Amino acid sequence: MSTTTEDTQQFRLDAIGQWGDPVEFAVERERIKAYAAATNDPVATHAAGDLAPPVFAIVPAFQASTMASVGVIPSNLIMAVLHGEQDFRYHRLIRPDTKLSTRAAAVGVHGRSSGVSVVVKAETREAASEELLVTQYMNAFVRGAQLDESIGEEQPEHGFDPELRDRTPVAEVSQTFDADQTHRYAEASGDPMPVHLDDEVAKGVGLPGIIIHGLCTMAFTSVAVIENACPDDPTRLKRLAVRFSRVVQPKQTISTRIWPSGEREGGVVYAYETTSDSGDVVIKDGLAEVAG
Repeated sequence: MSTTTEDTQQFRLDAIGQWGDPVEFAVERERIKAYAAATNDPVATHAAGDLAPPVFAIVPAFQASTMASVGVIPSNLIMAVLHGEQDFRYHRLIRPDTKLSTRAAAVGVHGRSSGVSVVVKAETREAASEELLVTQYMNAFVRGAQLDESIGEEQPEHGFDPELRDRTPVAEVSQTFDADQTHRYAEASGDPMPVHLDDEVAKGVGLPGIIIHGLCTMAFTSVAVIENACPDDPTRLKRLAVRFSRVVQPKQTISTRIWPSGEREGGVVYAYETTSDSGDVVIKDGLAEVAG
């Protein structure tokens, strides 16, 4: 995918830092249970719908975040967009029977050698009390686009120390995607992008076929983290961040290796990396912060 000078001039830089209208969302227990089932999440509180899985936080924020990114990216480049990174900060995890309000803004746009990076920030609050529950950053990468400018915030740092690979991980977790994983996830998450549901569409844009949603892969890795870092209390998870590196498909198996990498505010910081059974690293720069 390449763009002309006329294309690149269409990035709406005046939208950077402009917050969109809040989008409300009612959290239902059945929706939480459906999301847990769609991501093969065995954590008891998630499966019962008592506590939303960490990556569920994208569901109430999806519409506002999407609107913020397309408010900057030219419409003719939308199909060139890749989900580059995702970073969740949990102030309080989401529970059922709660009305939420999410606002989002594109807070940065940066020209890169192979495309343009758009950083979107979203804040999800409890609608009645306005208590901040989740802050999240999404990096929408427009492959092949060109932009000479760099404006606003960069994606928050969550780099991986390569020396960790020389150490024995505290856990290595294997998980396999089901044949119908993308269809179940699309329904539960509200993300019906055709590259996850239609082989012909996926192959038409250069993919090997239907691919797993990046956030579904992230949800799988969140289970690996919780079950090995805070199985007694999933609410201790305070941050989860990843960089999406390669695609993975239904029926494939992924393996996540987890290392403790330091301490922060009395808790433990974990780094992790996820590879597929084809040898590709599908999640890079994985980071989880767990309260003490």
